[in-house]
Amino acid sequence: MQFDDKTIKKIMQKYKDVFDSLEYYDKTHEKLWGRERVDITLNRKIIRKLRDLRKKTGKPVSRPL
Repeated sequence: MQFDDKTIKKIMQKYKDVFDSLEYYDKTHEKLWGRERVDITLNRKIIRKLRDLRKKTGKPVSRPL
C-alpha cells in the first residue's frame, strides 16, 4: 500500500510523539514507554487525597488514566 505525501504528513502530525519515541529508541536503545517502578514516600495528607480521588473517580491512582 502506498501513500501520497499529503497522507504521510497527516499521519506524521497525528502520531508525532510516537515517531519521536521510536526515533529516540533507535538512537539510544532506551524505551520511553512502558512502566517503571518508583519508590516514593507520601505523607498521610497526600495519601488521604489520593484515596478520596480514587473513590470520587472510581479509577485506581496506581495506573495511568
